[in-house]
Formats: sequence, structure tokens, C-alpha cells
Amino acid sequence: MPIATVNPANGETLKTYEAMGEEELERRLQLAEATFRTYRTTGFAERARLLTRAAELLDEDRDEIARIMTTEMGKPIKQARAEAAKCAKAMRWYAENAEELLADERPADADVKDSGASRALVRYRPLGPVLAVMPWNFPLWQVVRFAAPALMAGNVGLLKHASNVPQTALYLEDLFHRAGFTEGCFQTLLIGSAAVDEILRDERVKAATLTGSEPAGRAVASTASDMIKKTVLELGGSDPFVVMPSADVDRAADVAVTARVQNNGQSCIAAKRFIVHTDVYDAFAERFAERMNALKIGDPLEEDTEVGPLSSEQGRTDLEELVDDAKRVGATVLCGGERPDGPGWYYPPTVLADIHREMRIHREEAFGPVATLYRAGDLDEAILIANDSPFGLSSNVWTRDEAEVDRFVQDLEAGGVFVNGMTASHPALPFGGVKRSGYGRELSGHGIREFCNITTVWHGA
Repeated sequence: MPIATVNPANGETLKTYEAMGEEELERRLQLAEATFRTYRTTGFAERARLLTRAAELLDEDRDEIARIMTTEMGKPIKQARAEAAKCAKAMRWYAENAEELLADERPADADVKDSGASRALVRYRPLGPVLAVMPWNFPLWQVVRFAAPALMAGNVGLLKHASNVPQTALYLEDLFHRAGFTEGCFQTLLIGSAAVDEILRDERVKAATLTGSEPAGRAVASTASDMIKKTVLELGGSDPFVVMPSADVDRAADVAVTARVQNNGQSCIAAKRFIVHTDVYDAFAERFAERMNALKIGDPLEEDTEVGPLSSEQGRTDLEELVDDAKRVGATVLCGGERPDGPGWYYPPTVLADIHREMRIHREEAFGPVATLYRAGDLDEAILIANDSPFGLSSNVWTRDEAEVDRFVQDLEAGGVFVNGMTASHPALPFGGVKRSGYGRELSGHGIREFCNITTVWHGA
């Protein structure tokens, strides 16, 4: 795939870039290693000062970087601005909290007395250069939620971003440099996917994090395993959105629309499978389809656009094939379901009912504004349908029954359970999944410790 900005609203190639050669990659790897030796010795106060300055600059640049993101991958401009604001918030959160999150842990003397220690502690130390392989769908946020904790922990970052968002990738390197971080603290590598394996095998790279597709995750995990290097993977998702009879059905249907079409439906944590108790199924389905059908599709740079184009022509083709397969084997189309005429890689908000296990869309992730509806006879069936997926990223449940809430929290196979609301990521809450959605956690204290050497320090008598 060429490294290029291609406007998904019209298919026009705006800018292309040459991939870095071996000599430049070697220079950057050397720089990362050398920078880490000194940056790791900086104190939390200095790191926090630099990261806070980056947040300030990002706030100043919000309109500019939002327009770049929208032009490169098609998200509505209002959502792009919100993404930039969220990134600045996360930077400030880690700047304010990292020192406490990574403070030495001291077990009680009585607990370690029989080890022969006069005292002992656990210290969190940085690992070194970390390779981040990041996707295009949240081109700023996905990177910042890695970079902010990694930099505050004393690591340095090497970014291999998606090839269709090169301007956003280069902006990030420039942002950290303008904030005062030395050049080697955060570097963008303009390279293709084929170069990732060799970089990950380099002994100077100590760990890797990837957000992306299942095949990409398998490739990175396989190489890292061969090299015995730590990885964190956040892969696909097909999140359930369960509605029970006690729920506010109208409110659930309204939130369901946002949960499905945020970022033009191209989000791993977007709700995709809507599992509704039979007692409220008809009311929910009617309102949900009506609201989905009323969304405004158009130029993502227009302020009132609610759904823009998909990021690529191939992405639209993949989504269309899932919908067509479902229609061929019995799905009922409540709205959408047909590619529109005209330029750009648009696909309409679509609701499919009468889904069954023989359909590809039942087991594969629909990465676009397509929702699938399931009817559940009771709580047990709702949980069974929700867990009948290879993915386990997050989940949404709507009920006012606390006993039902307890069952969902206990039995749903997911990294998160959001009750009477839609899944969202927040810097203070751990984020990640189970099953084929990956492993490890980002954000919160759990995220900042993923790329730390958790060191036992033991003192004899």
C-alpha cells in the first residue's frame, strides 16, 4: 500500500511520500537507543512539563489537525476536533498522575520478614524504545493513548502509522518535538508494513504495541514471541448492545445510533450486534431503524454531516460483501443496504434483522455503519448470543434490574461492560479485550505499567 493521503470523500490523491530507506531507519534506531539512555534519567516533573506543553500545543492546533484527519480518513470534522481535545486531556491526565501511578510499592515489613529482607520494594523502570503499530481510524487518539504513558514512564517511542494517514503521523512527531522532547523521544517511521518484522527483531527495540486487524496482530505477536519481547494487542471487536425490558427503550435506541455510527462506524469498540429482548424488540427496532435512516450523509468537512465516507474503497467493498452475503441467506434490510451512486467511498447507515449463524456478518467484524439485530427470549439467551463471537473487546447492556446487571458483569466475555450507556475510552479506565480482541491493557495505571520493568528491590539485614 503506498504511503499517501487519499481523500475518501472523492478518491483524490493529495500527497504521496517515499518510504524511508535502510540508512535512515538505522539512523533513527540509533537515535532512539541513544536518547533512551539519557531520557530515562529525567524526573517525572520534567516529563510532565514536556507532556503538558504538548497538550497546550495540540489545543492550539485543534482545527488544523482535525482538518488533516478528516481529509485523510473521512471522519466528520466535529468528531475530529473532539478526538484532538480528548488527546490533550489524556496527556494532561498522565502528566498529573504518572508519578503516583509508578510510585515505589513497599510491602509491609512483616510480610517480607521471612524472606530475610530488612526491607523490600517494587520499582517501575522503563524498558527502552517501544514500537507502536497504529491504525487509521483514530489516527491521533490511538497514538496518544500509547505515547503519553510511555513517555511519562521514561520510554521512547517509534511510530509505524497506517500508510493512509502520513500527515497525521508526521504531525505527531513534530508536536512532541515542538513541545521540547528531544528528537529521539518520539519518531515517526514512514515505512510499509513489510518493514515491521525487521524492526521488531532489532535488539534495540524492547517491546511493541499494536492496534489493528487480527492478521496484523498475529504477525506482530508471532515475531515478538520469537524474540521474547513484550506486546500489547488491541484488535477487532464486534461488541454486543443488549436491551432488556426494564430499559428506557427510546433512550437506548437513540444511544445505539451513536454507538454504531461513531467514526462512520469504523471503530473497534462501536456497538455492532444489537441483542434485544423480545418484549421490547419491535419498539426498539422501529425507532433504531428510523433514526439510522435519518442520519445526514455527506462531505465530512461540513459541520452538519453525521456520517462521512469509509476510509478506503477496499473497506467499502469488504463491508458491502458482508451485507450482500447476509441478504442472500435471509437477512431483512430495515434501512440502507445499497451502495449509493457518486464519488467517494460512502455506504449508508444500514440495519439488518433476522441474522443467523450461517451469515458471515454474524462472526466477522462489520467495519462501517452496519448494525445487526437479534431477538432474545430471555436473559440467558441474550448472554448466549452476546458471547457467540470470536471477539471480546467491550459490551453495552441496558437494564434497570440490578440482578441482571450482576449477571451481565459476571458472564459477558469482554474487556468492559458499560451499563445504560455506550462504550467509550477514558484515560483513567483500563482499555482492552479478551479472546481475539487481543491482550494487555492501555490507559489507566494498568496501561502505563505494561511497558515497565517491574523490579523487585530486596535489602538484606
